[in-house]
Amino acid sequence: MRNNRVCLSLLASLFVFSAPLLAKESATDNYNTYCVQCHGMQGNGMGLNIRDMSVQPRDHTDFKSMSARSNEELFKVIKEGGGALSKSVLMPPWGSTFSDEEINDLVKYLRVLCKCKQGG
Repeated sequence: MRNNRVCLSLLASLFVFSAPLLAKESATDNYNTYCVQCHGMQGNGMGLNIRDMSVQPRDHTDFKSMSARSNEELFKVIKEGGGALSKSVLMPPWGSTFSDEEINDLVKYLRVLCKCKQGG
């Protein structure tokens, strides 16, 4: 019986200490972790990786271009990658990395970057 209590105590401790790791990241955190390498710190398409890319990443601060994209299109390209919308295959699919909720939050964050509302 004592061993069972010790095991339960250890499991509870592991859960408590790992809980912050399971917490949902903010869209800003996710963008800064996964997107800035290509899209840049300001979201202007000028990330560190562009010198090695045949297609320049989208400028998320471009009001006109981003206004022409619907939230559904942005969601799909984040989840399924550029090829899903006949765009660059260099844009990877993030559906196995982000939940649908996190992708929706990223779409909202992109709207903040472009200072625009849903288009298309």
